[in-house]
Amino acid sequence: MSHKKNIPEVSFLRFIKHSIAILKNPLPFHNANFNLLGDIFRLKIGLGKSVIFCRDAGLLSYVLQKNQKNYTKSKIQTQDLAKYIGKGLLTSEGEKWKKQRKLIQPAFHKSQLVLLLDTIQSTILFELDKITTDKPIDIFPIFNDLAFQTVVKSLFNSGVNDADVSKLQDVTEITQEMLVKELRQPYLGWWFKISGEIEKHIKLTNDSRDILRKLVRERKKTNTKFNDLLDMLLDARYEDGEAMEEDQLLDEILILFAAGHETTSNALTFTCELLARNPVVQEKILEETKRIKNESSDLMHLLKNAVYTKQAIEEAMRLYPPAYFIDRVNIDNDEFEGISLPKDSNLLFSVYEIHRHPDFWDRPNEFIPERFSDETIKFSKNYFPFGAGQRMCVGNNFAMYEMILTIANLVERYQILEKKTPIEIKPLITLKPLNAILEFKSRN
Repeated sequence: MSHKKNIPEVSFLRFIKHSIAILKNPLPFHNANFNLLGDIFRLKIGLGKSVIFCRDAGLLSYVLQKNQKNYTKSKIQTQDLAKYIGKGLLTSEGEKWKKQRKLIQPAFHKSQLVLLLDTIQSTILFELDKITTDKPIDIFPIFNDLAFQTVVKSLFNSGVNDADVSKLQDVTEITQEMLVKELRQPYLGWWFKISGEIEKHIKLTNDSRDILRKLVRERKKTNTKFNDLLDMLLDARYEDGEAMEEDQLLDEILILFAAGHETTSNALTFTCELLARNPVVQEKILEETKRIKNESSDLMHLLKNAVYTKQAIEEAMRLYPPAYFIDRVNIDNDEFEGISLPKDSNLLFSVYEIHRHPDFWDRPNEFIPERFSDETIKFSKNYFPFGAGQRMCVGNNFAMYEMILTIANLVERYQILEKKTPIEIKPLITLKPLNAILEFKSRN
């Protein structure tokens, strides 16, 4: 019989005392609790309400893989996020999720992504031209536009005007900021409802759906194939031979916008921030890119052989994981290594803490791309940049292709001048960079 372990608690009073700091950045608060109480603690957030915070990689691996059938996503995604981006692959559960995953996954297979590489590359090069040299600039807006445009052009290879793209991007970001307020200030939920704030942001989402609905209907009227993601999704069929209904298709597209652009823009920005502080790594990427491009101009050849570039990106996502927490709720009572988890326990796993845990990583706070030359690290129970198990991010290959091409092209075109000040962060739904001011010098 396993020895029962009590989960230490952080009081609601302490939560309220630090509420302003938590709203701005909750990570120091969580880190202090982990350091004081260990790898798991319970945070009281209201009358009878609590969240279990955890940085135990073994428990996360158990929840996502070994006993994943007993765990479901929390209402943060299935309800709170879903009201803004719909019931698609990211926010659905159970049989609906299985059905959608089976339908959508083939569109993101490497063999299908090859058809998108020229579009992705041309979009990247166009956006990188916007970098101004010889003066400090905030690189995040450029990468944010780059990542959003890459998703848009990969979905709709034609027919999208700049005004619609701008509207879609703005709504995606505005609704996320509203959701952050709801999650970090749960005690103000009543006010967000009666003040009309939630209703106002849902209306913005509906405006986005109207834009997408128009684009989808226009595509259906044409007899032209563009070999983009929209074609693949329109052609996809369930086991009964039926296609996705229009509203479900719109949900999936909204989720691709929300999940597909922001995580990538964050990771690219943090990668460049780290390259600015590690010029030797930057030069190694440049040497690798030149060598590969001298061998062949084929984009897939670059992606397969840009080994060190990929390692640098993987290390950046270890230090600054865009999806920096993973939430789950257990359906039935469970136990893990003496820790009792009554059913309906809200579990919030800190990927940020796991990726920097000294028990799992040598020199955990240092940027060492070479550590990923050991391929087994990426499949260990200590590394979760795209999640793990059946619910691993369906777009992970798309994201890695986009990021490798971006970093290789950027370093070939520009030198990122050295910077030594600390990297700043802004944790929202994803881990965002703050004040990513860098200076670039043309290599031409």
